[in-house]
Amino acid sequence: MAEQCVISDKILIVSDKPDGQVKQLRRSFKELGSETIFCPLADIAFDTRYPSGIAIPTFVGALPAGVIVRSISAGTFEAVTRRLGILHALTHLGVPVWNSAKAIERCVDKSTTTFFLANAGIPTPETFAVEGPDNAKAIVARETPQGPLVLKPLFGSQGRGIKLIRSIEDLPDPDEIDNVYYLQRLVVRNGPPYRDYRIFVSNGEILGMMGRCADGWITNIARGAKAESVTGPLRQKLEELALAATSAVGADFAGIDIVQGCEGNLLVLEVNSMPAWTGLQSVVPVRIADCIARAMVELLNPGIKERPAA
Repeated sequence: MAEQCVISDKILIVSDKPDGQVKQLRRSFKELGSETIFCPLADIAFDTRYPSGIAIPTFVGALPAGVIVRSISAGTFEAVTRRLGILHALTHLGVPVWNSAKAIERCVDKSTTTFFLANAGIPTPETFAVEGPDNAKAIVARETPQGPLVLKPLFGSQGRGIKLIRSIEDLPDPDEIDNVYYLQRLVVRNGPPYRDYRIFVSNGEILGMMGRCADGWITNIARGAKAESVTGPLRQKLEELALAATSAVGADFAGIDIVQGCEGNLLVLEVNSMPAWTGLQSVVPVRIADCIARAMVELLNPGIKERPAA
């Protein structure tokens, strides 16, 4: 079936909405001579009338040359499974998808991310993911004498839903968190102000990094943290960890969150397969969207010469 598919020369950008970062990507591809189409993943259908088995609006039966996944909207388990199935199918048909459904699945589920990081020998805080309040209470009773835990939504971003757990009484009711408890050892840091680090990797290269500085221990830019440049010998260690973490989950581009404990130890907290870069862009000289677009164009056109900077 794949041999009969018509391949377009257009790049598909998948996102919930045409936000500023989608617009940046479209501009960057245009400057490289590549046309893009924007479409929410929810609007792409499985359709057996077409040779590919997939119907993408505006492609009229054809497949894109490549796909950039900027975001996947929230939905029911069935809806998200179907959307990821579309990405799996595109990969099966030979279309480069950044990031692949496999990488997104590994990163969206924090417990799976933690598994792959630990399995690769990458330092990460002690983590426990269980179902049911009884299992969660047993972990809290056993672990909190050594220090607090952090409860995070299994699926979530931008610091929403994070809660400090010092005792069993701090655990939320199971219906508040879909009966899944993802608990991670709190990394004790110097502060206030508190810092952690976001490193952006694309196609095996470090595009930039920032420190995220906040008065509270939750240091997401979306929660009011300030972006700052990172200098000094710490950069090399952060780069090495970020590249190893990206490789561990199989991502083509990613935002890696790393925290430094009071004793100087670096631990990887998360790997984001659909990272935003607004905060990072404010402290790095390169245009993040340009780098992602260039890497995709070079993949699709081996040997293409990079245009000189304007």
